[in-house]
Amino acid sequence: MKGNLSSLPRRPARLCTRGCVAALVLPWTAAIAGGQQTLEPVQIIGNVIKLIGAADSASEGTVTQQQIATRPWLRPAEVLETVPGLIVTQHTGDGKANQYFLRGFNLDHGTDFATHVLGIPVNLPTHAHGQGYTDVNFLIPELISTLRYRKGPYSVQQGDFGAAGSASIDYVRSLGASLGEVGFGERGFRRLLAAASPQVGAGHLLLAGETYRNDGPWDVPQDFRKNNGVLRYSQGSERQGFDVTLLAYDAKWNSTDQVALRAIDSGLIGRFGTLDATTGGETSRYSLSGQWATRDADTATRASAYAVRYRLDLFSNFTYFLDNPQDGDQFEQRDRRNYFGGALRRTWFVDWGGRAVELTAGALLRQDDIDEVGLYLTSARQRLETIRVDEVMQRSVAAYGEASVQWTPWLRTILGLRFDDYRFDVSSDTPANSGKATDSIVTPKFQAVINPFVNTELYAAYGEGFHSNDARGATIRVNPDPRDDGFGQPVEPVSPLVRAKGSELGLRGAWVPDLQVALALWRLELDSELLFVGDAGTTEASRPSRRQGFEWANYWTPRRGLIVDADFAWSKARFTDSAPEGDRIPGAIERTASLGVAFDDAGPLFGGLRLRYFGPRPLVEDNSVRSESSTLVNARGGWRIGKKLELVLDVLNLFGAEVNDIEYYYESQLRGESQPVADRHLHPAEPRTVRLALRINL
Repeated sequence: MKGNLSSLPRRPARLCTRGCVAALVLPWTAAIAGGQQTLEPVQIIGNVIKLIGAADSASEGTVTQQQIATRPWLRPAEVLETVPGLIVTQHTGDGKANQYFLRGFNLDHGTDFATHVLGIPVNLPTHAHGQGYTDVNFLIPELISTLRYRKGPYSVQQGDFGAAGSASIDYVRSLGASLGEVGFGERGFRRLLAAASPQVGAGHLLLAGETYRNDGPWDVPQDFRKNNGVLRYSQGSERQGFDVTLLAYDAKWNSTDQVALRAIDSGLIGRFGTLDATTGGETSRYSLSGQWATRDADTATRASAYAVRYRLDLFSNFTYFLDNPQDGDQFEQRDRRNYFGGALRRTWFVDWGGRAVELTAGALLRQDDIDEVGLYLTSARQRLETIRVDEVMQRSVAAYGEASVQWTPWLRTILGLRFDDYRFDVSSDTPANSGKATDSIVTPKFQAVINPFVNTELYAAYGEGFHSNDARGATIRVNPDPRDDGFGQPVEPVSPLVRAKGSELGLRGAWVPDLQVALALWRLELDSELLFVGDAGTTEASRPSRRQGFEWANYWTPRRGLIVDADFAWSKARFTDSAPEGDRIPGAIERTASLGVAFDDAGPLFGGLRLRYFGPRPLVEDNSVRSESSTLVNARGGWRIGKKLELVLDVLNLFGAEVNDIEYYYESQLRGESQPVADRHLHPAEPRTVRLALRINL
């Protein structure tokens, strides 16, 4: 896996841990089903006690539309912070995928956390910038109906990218009223949003469009511009109905990458300055997807399918003048792909001698046709040299089965088995690095749910999962990077799939009216932290590791319209072998906490207040250099002016905390320096930011 290693030496590493989202081939009909890790609806809306008797662990849940609507957001990806213990940050321009942290992982841009939106897997394997790259900047928070999450590899629906956890996001099928919004803010923030859902035939047609621009506090304005569109037709409900959705998204931006602390301390640049004014990128994502579900007294069936066209050109410079004192170290990462797939799942409800039994079988398929995944040396976005360029076909299929048995009124078990098979075909500009690779893995899963007392459930879980390696790492034979001392030398390929083993004990209680408490003790072991360094085009095999931790989440609805949530997570991440450099995993999250209050009783006033604590982390293996901690508070206040108008005020970083979004420690070289310097590199959190929106409901 890579996440935690992505911050390491010279070129912040981009790791090679999972490949495509598990997928499987049934008959040809399964090929048009959707590859999502779907969570069955967990009904917690209103009375949170409903999780008891519905959940399989203490570390899964559902986030409702009300929770999302009352949260202040700096970036769309922050909706994932509704998952207890998950942190979302950024180390460069806002058009790039965010940085994610969870359960002792620096997940980098998405590795080890599987994300699905409307049945479509968002994580991208064999990506130009990093394995499992998860860009959710196309999300429109106002349209989200639910976010369902699981942590750990305990469910058969969790395959590749899901060792730490997964989330499935769905949009509303219809709106209570048409929506128009105009937003303004400091530093060039502008946003226009329009959405409507007229009835068409027996269903609804959801139409939404968003245009967005933001410069941010950076000395070089990021000029982030994005356009977003949604067209969705649906009939029925998520459990009994269908939908067909077209999504369109494109964005361009300038970026201020993380900068060396010594450049700020010396006065060379300010805190929001840059050491390369020409970095940035552009990306686009167009998708067509469909989901269908039906249910009766004896069976439930769900199918989904998707096709996605994706493009990225990303220009970065993390080491400045270390490799090229004349032109600088800027490089371009280019990704051109189309991917498609689907999933099919069927559950049978059986009475077995008075015991309620659910038998589930499923299949998934995914194929990524990558026309170009390239790495180029550049200066001011002009190409100087090609490091490597590849054409890749990557296919994964998966099949699984699961049996859930209610043995007694107080004991339920879930036993599952999953099979994943991968095929890689790489055509490289360096013939020695071309080739084919295959691998497969069988992963058992087990969960037990005990209900010893009223309003109390105990959970025990064991599951094996995996992460896939970048396809290029599975076929590489020669180092293609002329900047490296090992250029042209033999390189050992890595195993395409690496096993992970997880276990968890948990408790969920609803002993006080309208208060739900969840506790979880967990452990996750990885055979290897395999790493593909996207910034260098080479592969590195790292060390086996173990992560363990404790999570405490609370959810309280003391009165109608008022939600209070609080959570705390502690993690310990270590390499399990012996090495002179130490056993700490750089970037591994150790402590995080959040506290939120949201209020909306349908009256004239509504809003929310959130505090997020992101604890210090080791930046090197011997723990001699650590990041600083950060505490941020965001606030939202709203006023309904009659039945049709709303005024919404967001104040982000309410107290103006001067903290960092992210920190790394590695070698870089500034212009004029005679040799590389190992230094702390940081990307500052944005200062206090005020945004105002006028919303019209028709």
